[in-house]
Amino acid sequence: MNQPKLTTSAEEKAQAFDDFIRKSGGEEGYFAQFLARQSAPGGGTQTLVVIGSHRYYNLFSAQLVEALLSQRGEPKAPLTVLNPVDRLWNTKQPDELQFYGALIKFQSFYEKSPLDREGFRALVRNPLKYPFYYHDSAVSERPSPRSLTPIRVSVPQVDFKIHVSQREERYLVEPELAINHAKYPLARVNLRFDYFLELDGHWYFCDDLAVLDALGYFKQQEGTLSLAQEAFLDFREKVLAKLEAHLPVAHTYLRSATVAQLRAAGFDQVPQRLLYLTDLPNYVAIEPVMKYGDVEVPIRTQRQLYGQDRRGRLFRVKRDGVAEDEFISALVKEHPDFLEQLDNPLPYFYLPKAYFLDENWFLDAFEAWTHQQITILGFNELEGNQLNQHKARVSVQVASGLNWFNALIDVRFGRKKASLKQLHKSVRNKSKFVQLDDGTLGVLPDEWLRRFEAYFQTAEVGDDSLLIPKISYSILSEIYDKDMLDAEVKEELRQYQQKLSNLEAIEPVQVPSDLHATLRPYQLHGLSWLNFLDEFNFGGCLADDMGLGKTVQIIAFILTLRQKARQRPHLLVVPTSLIHNWKAEVERFAPSLKLHILHGASRAKSTQAFDDFDIILTTYGTLVSDIARLRKYLFGYVFLDESQNIKNISSQRYKAARLLQSRNRIVLTGTPLENNTFDLYAQFSFACPGLLGTRQYFRNTFAIAIDRFKQKESALALQRRIAPFILRRTKKEVAQELPEKTEVVLYCDMGEEQRRVYDTYEREFRDYLSGIQEEEIKKNTMHVLRGITRLRQICNSPRLLGEDRLMSEASVKIELLMQQLRSIAPDHKVLVFSQFVSMLDLIRPELDREGWQHVSLTGSTRNREEVVQAFQQDDAIRVFLVSLKAGGTGLNLTAADYVFLVDPWWNVAAENQAIDRVHRIGQSKNVIAVRLICPDTVEEKIQEMQQNKARLASDLIHAGDDFFHSLTKADWLRLISR
Repeated sequence: MNQPKLTTSAEEKAQAFDDFIRKSGGEEGYFAQFLARQSAPGGGTQTLVVIGSHRYYNLFSAQLVEALLSQRGEPKAPLTVLNPVDRLWNTKQPDELQFYGALIKFQSFYEKSPLDREGFRALVRNPLKYPFYYHDSAVSERPSPRSLTPIRVSVPQVDFKIHVSQREERYLVEPELAINHAKYPLARVNLRFDYFLELDGHWYFCDDLAVLDALGYFKQQEGTLSLAQEAFLDFREKVLAKLEAHLPVAHTYLRSATVAQLRAAGFDQVPQRLLYLTDLPNYVAIEPVMKYGDVEVPIRTQRQLYGQDRRGRLFRVKRDGVAEDEFISALVKEHPDFLEQLDNPLPYFYLPKAYFLDENWFLDAFEAWTHQQITILGFNELEGNQLNQHKARVSVQVASGLNWFNALIDVRFGRKKASLKQLHKSVRNKSKFVQLDDGTLGVLPDEWLRRFEAYFQTAEVGDDSLLIPKISYSILSEIYDKDMLDAEVKEELRQYQQKLSNLEAIEPVQVPSDLHATLRPYQLHGLSWLNFLDEFNFGGCLADDMGLGKTVQIIAFILTLRQKARQRPHLLVVPTSLIHNWKAEVERFAPSLKLHILHGASRAKSTQAFDDFDIILTTYGTLVSDIARLRKYLFGYVFLDESQNIKNISSQRYKAARLLQSRNRIVLTGTPLENNTFDLYAQFSFACPGLLGTRQYFRNTFAIAIDRFKQKESALALQRRIAPFILRRTKKEVAQELPEKTEVVLYCDMGEEQRRVYDTYEREFRDYLSGIQEEEIKKNTMHVLRGITRLRQICNSPRLLGEDRLMSEASVKIELLMQQLRSIAPDHKVLVFSQFVSMLDLIRPELDREGWQHVSLTGSTRNREEVVQAFQQDDAIRVFLVSLKAGGTGLNLTAADYVFLVDPWWNVAAENQAIDRVHRIGQSKNVIAVRLICPDTVEEKIQEMQQNKARLASDLIHAGDDFFHSLTKADWLRLISR
């Protein structure tokens, strides 16, 4: 205790006294210390824990009180109630924090709660060893020395046992209470505040709810019960059965069962293990039960097992402690929380519902329990749960069909089978949950979800199986396990791999006798390859370089098909600009084939007449327009020329082509891959349906890896996949089989707008010629020649005329030229000749648009040598635009191996000179010269003259331009006649 400092000054004494009062807690604190000095020599005080009833509510109350002690050590006035919060902040010990927390709770205790037990337990631990007093509110409302009685509070071992015996016709039910192994009659024990047993001034804390309930019940019944048999049976069912779940009940009147009794009641059988699942608020209760005969016993209880024989005699059955311990052990192994819960008195284990329903846990746990013959009940009755409790059992078997491999997929969850339709839906939605017909959701393992995704993306979904096209035979070994394939499938795969792995060894086919052409060796191989694919009903892609004769190979193949058996008509779809080329080539090489052209405004509006023809020739535009009719007709083959026209899988052309019905399909292209790998997917999904899987499969497996990440492995895998079904020979590869110079004519069918302009001018020019005399023509030959020239210009592009009334942007030649250059320019250098510089001027911006570097040579070019050297030596320059007059002679352009003559010249010798700019000494490559001719025009008439070596052409070749003066009116009119 602080003492004031001695001073001599009165003012100093007063100041020192004021300081002392302040340090003592003010006047009230000083007064309390003064009283303590008067009654407790030496200053003795004590902190007490005072318990009793709340002064307003009949509930437990606990207070922290500081009291002065008398000489005998008893509390005396005044008693000061302390705030436990003040002391709470001054300790860091966990048990002390809990102790003060309990005091805070019970100091202002207004209602009971499930947390009371924890509060009582923290209070009675009493880590600071404070003495406990009981406050009798009957003596005084507030704690006072007279109302306090010292008590001892402890946590003992409390045992409660019930003895049931039989005396004559009555049953005695006797409770037995033992505290710290000492037995006490129930009458001596008072139950205070639900959790305390008061006995001779000692308050024993008991938190065993079963003991407290039983004690409360039997004290209410005043101890031992004596019951008649009927009443006892009712008591046993309604009361005793609940008590014996947690407390030992000794049925002294029961005898152990005999072997006969056990057998008759079914207790001789191996007990069943049951696991009951029930809802708790936010939790799931997991209660293990052992079923002995017809009796179920929760094994975390002490319930006795007894039965009744046919005579009504009760007998005792011993529970299988070893089996029950093994049952508990099987549960505890599946979750660490269960081990911690073994010490609690609950008859069940529990887990938070969200964790319990995590399929990553319960599926493994349930599987482990099921393997140990534990039956799980109540799973589907849990609120908010739709999951199926069984793990997926998957079986996949692949069998062979006529044109398909059939993958039979069986996915079961317990006894429930997932339909193929629901599996497909789950895979499409990337969901691991599959709807079952009982309303539950099966959980697909991640591994199988990934495999199913591959299965569905590489097959068509049938009613009860996946249909895998046989052309996709290589996919089977990639995504299906060997043990999934039956023996027939394995043998088919062996044959496919053997036959399709070496296409060079394909047996040559006999060239049809009615083919009016001699096939080069590589063309014969192409025909044999097409025939080889036909034997397997496989489609393919013929992707030879331009000028190597894809057309003649297809015509020869159609003749071969006709020799095999009666074939249905074949549909040949080509760009509008090539329809005349195909017509001419069929008539030239296979005149025996009946050809029907489905094109133009006057085309047939039905398919009824198709059966009378071998080939139906149409365009992509007509295909789209007439697809509603064409899709209903079954063709033999469908051939798509320049199949890059369907490379956009979102286009109407692609969609229409996919709707066509045919026995087989072939695509032709010089550039199967232009922009990205989806160019391949579009064309092969038409020609070889299923080979590359679904769009999503192709994107994930090949497109992203190759186009975005440039993965060589993926590119090689795609190459291996399509290798048997694509035949591509470059001009360089077959150079030895080619002549040094090959000349090709490409017919360019004008579109409606360009044809309208041509027909208009041709009609005006014909009227002019018809209206003048022979002599006038002789006098005005150059004027007539100018009219012919204007018709030739319109064949190139109406824009060359410069007349607004005939103005049209259309140019079939530019369109076809650019189409051909797309397949040629990346690998070959090209010369483009035209008599008209203005035509070259129209071609130039189209080259720029494609991103191809180019140079030009016209009469106005001053640095001729520099331009020629740039084309010859700079590999980046792919196209050389040359006017016929400026570059027809005196140039050496051997870097190019393709020559395009945009417009035919009267003098074929001049054309040959242009071609010879490439085909001359120093040229190491085979040269292909391509003439662009518009059919049904003056250009075709000129070409006919050249081919037939008519007198007019002969004169033209030998006499040059002078021969025009010798032409008659009839000669001029023949040039523009239809």
